[in-house]
Amino acid sequence: MQTQKIRIRLKAYDYALIDRSAQEIVETAKRTGAVVKGPIPLPTKIERFNILRSPHMNKTSREQLEIRTHLRLMDIVDWTDKTTDALMKLDLPAGVDVEIKVQ
Repeated sequence: MQTQKIRIRLKAYDYALIDRSAQEIVETAKRTGAVVKGPIPLPTKIERFNILRSPHMNKTSREQLEIRTHLRLMDIVDWTDKTTDALMKLDLPAGVDVEIKVQ
């Protein structure tokens, strides 16, 4: 038993994809006997863009676009080598960015 914890941070544009990936990670870690805290939903980052609708006049007519970045945070405590091996073999979708830190 280590006193260290594994912190996993997930990023994705699609909330359903990130929730499915977080659930897979939690199930895999619990299957190996680790204790999982999370997934904790962090605030969604919203990036907005204003684009002119007309190619050369009517500056008052604009289109608003936005990109939403969803974040999830998980801590894995009381992990073993079996847990790290299972997490390394886990195949997650391409739309999910995974950041792992050992603290």
